[in-house]
Amino acid sequence: MPALLQASVTTSPRFVSRASSTTPPSQPSNASPLALPPDLRHPTPFMATNPIPSPNVTAVVPFLMVTEMPRSLRFYIDGLGFTLKNKWTPDDPAKIRWCWLELGGASLMLQEYLAARIPKEKRGEGVSLCFQCHDAVALYHEFRARNLDPREPFVGNQMWDTLIIDPDGYHLHFESPTTVPEETKLSDL
Repeated sequence: MPALLQASVTTSPRFVSRASSTTPPSQPSNASPLALPPDLRHPTPFMATNPIPSPNVTAVVPFLMVTEMPRSLRFYIDGLGFTLKNKWTPDDPAKIRWCWLELGGASLMLQEYLAARIPKEKRGEGVSLCFQCHDAVALYHEFRARNLDPREPFVGNQMWDTLIIDPDGYHLHFESPTTVPEETKLSDL
């Protein structure tokens, strides 16, 4: 193992002391004082030799705060094609305050701000959601047919990218793999 990589593996301060030992283990004179003793080092620090059990985490579901739930539901359900899977209506059965939406294998949650808590700053700033799909260009045409205003698809990182911005400023990227050259726009074809 290269020395630099070895050092990054063996110098973690959280492994310096051993509760069962009153004297530090002997180390070669050129060893880092923070190096793990040989009996505590993992034989292959960068690759597991045994199968890793399946992870307990199965999905990440973005939780977006919105200013007007009816407007957001029209955008996500009528415009983008999401379906409503769950909702919370604590005050009035006709007034959704939180919901879970799905589109294919993607999910997201929306919750409406309380009127007194709507931030004064621009909402959605710096937040991008990237939806992996089979055909981002087809979605561009579908969104336009539903009177939405997606940006012209372009190729970046070997994927067509169709960007649409939701009513609260969140950037939604619909992406699909392609062999078209980088930075090509749909209108270039």
